[in-house]
Amino acid sequence: MCPNCRAFLEPSDKICPYCDMQLGARAVDVRNPADIAGGLIPHARFTTTMILLVNLALFIATVIADMNRGRNDSLMSIHGLTLFHFGAKWNQALAAGQWWRLITAGFLHGGLMHFVMNSWALMDLGAQVEELYGSARLLVFYFVATFLGFFASALWSNSLSVGASAGIFGLIGAMIAMGVRHNTEMGSAIRGAYIRYAIYGLLLGLLPGLAIDNAAHIGGLAGGFAVAYLAKEPARVLGPTPRRERIWNGVAGVCLVLTAYCFVRMFLWMAATGRQG
Repeated sequence: MCPNCRAFLEPSDKICPYCDMQLGARAVDVRNPADIAGGLIPHARFTTTMILLVNLALFIATVIADMNRGRNDSLMSIHGLTLFHFGAKWNQALAAGQWWRLITAGFLHGGLMHFVMNSWALMDLGAQVEELYGSARLLVFYFVATFLGFFASALWSNSLSVGASAGIFGLIGAMIAMGVRHNTEMGSAIRGAYIRYAIYGLLLGLLPGLAIDNAAHIGGLAGGFAVAYLAKEPARVLGPTPRRERIWNGVAGVCLVLTAYCFVRMFLWMAATGRQG
């Protein structure tokens, strides 16, 4: 996207054909042009892959912990008590001051199908958002959407809730924001495609027997849209990093620190609970 006239361009363009501005390298190429781990991790979705790996590690940990409780079907359905101990959203715990669950809940899953479906959606959406907005904004979108998604869930329902879908809907909201900002034919196509994506996801949550937390989806969608509309896309310019980009890099760093802090609080709480048990 041209940083001057905001027209959509081909990746190979060196000069914008609409306003003749000389273009710098894409953000994804500036960060590191080579793929990682011998090409096993595509560079354009490095941050997305890291989020997926955290989700995978926690899924494996919850399955093992659930099996240690003597359950035989842990892979397909993890018991709510196990998820609670690993930081699921639970209103009584939130009322007791365990606010960190609004973040940790977004990295947990209730079973194999839940994990696979969310991972599939995250890999697809995360790669698109990461290439268009950059890693820093992706992290901010995901953090805010997860927090606001489970906050909305807590306001709507007392039920235990987990899943990456609040953050995923935040990424959908970020893509809708891009379409809304750009009053072009391409922007309209992006906006329409992701609005349909959001509607299909919310309608799926209305089907009986699936126990899908649509409140978390709506909260995540709103959070991702609002932050992305404010953030805009990163500036593709030559020379020193613009001040606006340094600010968003700093905000992303704060989100990472807060996420790590939430998991530290979760592990400390688990350790204290184990000692009391």
